[in-house]
Amino acid sequence: MAAETSQTLDRGLRVLRVLADSPEGLTVTELSARLEVNRTVVYRLISTLEQHGLVRRDARGRLFVGLGVLHLAAAVQPLLRDQAVPVLRSLAEAIGSTAHLTVADGDEALALAVVEPTWTDFHVAYRIGSRHPLSQGAAGKAIELTDPDGPAYAVTSGELQTGAKGLAAPVRGVEGLRASVGIVTLDGAIDERVVAPRVIAAAEDVAARLR
Repeated sequence: MAAETSQTLDRGLRVLRVLADSPEGLTVTELSARLEVNRTVVYRLISTLEQHGLVRRDARGRLFVGLGVLHLAAAVQPLLRDQAVPVLRSLAEAIGSTAHLTVADGDEALALAVVEPTWTDFHVAYRIGSRHPLSQGAAGKAIELTDPDGPAYAVTSGELQTGAKGLAAPVRGVEGLRASVGIVTLDGAIDERVVAPRVIAAAEDVAARLR
């Protein structure tokens, strides 16, 4: 019984993952082929997931991730903030710049946690909940750095706010999470030799806390 239940759960989670990676939606036949599971099993899985709002189908019968997933995601956000804030606090105080944890939400970057330094006269006010395209700003560009052999951080200037400079590093190795840790400042150029290692270490610390 335990093995059967585990297999069913595994298949249900695979359905959600495949649909999440298919923004155009999938038919039952297409989903069955992707999962390499017969259509009868897929119908049962979809029926159960639909009842919980985790899968929806449009007028054409194509399947998509349902809005119920948003409720699950919302429950995870406080955990992410709780684990990240102590790391961001240390980073902000050490560098004297506003530090933040940013997560990918579709094709946007969402500021999930922000900590401002306590000892500086001026610093950037960065609002929790702020959004911008992943293709703009250091935080979004860092999230896209998925190759461990590629660049370890992203740095930008003036892409989101005139005069603002940012440096961010990806949070890697946490299943299902696309995120970055970064800093933003208006105080001249960023000394990458000093700042980058601290930001990278902070991103690694956040990742370790979430594993």
